[in-house]
Amino acid sequence: MSGAPEVRIAEDAQELGQEAADLFVWLGQQAVAASGRFRVVLSGGTTPKLLYAMLVSPAFSGQLEWPRVEFYFGDERCVPPDHPESNFRMADETLLRPLKIAPERIFRMRGEADDPDEAAREYETVLRTQFGVPAPGWPSFDLILLGLGEDGHTASLFPGTPALEERARLVVASRAPGGVKNRLTLTVPAMNQARVVLFLVSGISKAAAVHAVIEDRETGRVPAKLTVGCPGSRLTRVAQRPGRSAMTSRPWRWCPPRRPGSPVRWSSGSWIARLRPDSPWPSKASSLTRSE
Repeated sequence: MSGAPEVRIAEDAQELGQEAADLFVWLGQQAVAASGRFRVVLSGGTTPKLLYAMLVSPAFSGQLEWPRVEFYFGDERCVPPDHPESNFRMADETLLRPLKIAPERIFRMRGEADDPDEAAREYETVLRTQFGVPAPGWPSFDLILLGLGEDGHTASLFPGTPALEERARLVVASRAPGGVKNRLTLTVPAMNQARVVLFLVSGISKAAAVHAVIEDRETGRVPAKLTVGCPGSRLTRVAQRPGRSAMTSRPWRWCPPRRPGSPVRWSSGSWIARLRPDSPWPSKASSLTRSE
């Protein structure tokens, strides 16, 4: 990882959603202009709802060509799609249906399948078909949205589980320590091929996990660290303010929150995003104001 970690702090949930939506829309516009489509991996959990609510609002819903966006999923609980614990159900109710996304633009994991491993292999086939990338190649998403658990897990990659060691497959079955135990998840190398990986974190209970991702040298103890520690990448975070000192004691560049109505300011990563060195955006040619 190059340079010190950068953390973007939102003062409250409203600002977190606004900042994330600004980035989502900007990346989408750039991807559509470059390739004609925007391929996004959605996350479950509470914090992404802040982003989804903002994207369906009048302020943002008209800023993207939604028929050009393809929606995928980073993980899923092994439950039917209408189950209260289903990541698909949450995204469908809060984002996909309100935006009237066509079914052929939505690629969900089949959590209801009897055999999780078979469902994981089936989803890998879907991904390879959609991207036109046979094994052993790796598809590259434009944006992957991720959350962060109090134990440092992300997607359904939990500490000490075999899924963390997978280096050949795109999708595997996984086991959670609590709740719905059987899961499906993208693997670490599948996530690390994305152009941008965006972590959204809120709540004082997550401060220790953010601290561990930044500071802990034992990557195996903190699964989220595996998705942001690639050579040449930049590590930044969007988090709701829990107090800076709770997150890290290392030197790091402070990215103050944006004043309402002021331009969006971008640094080499004023977001919780991992940017690949060959990513075509953000670029210095962008019309957005950048802070160096």
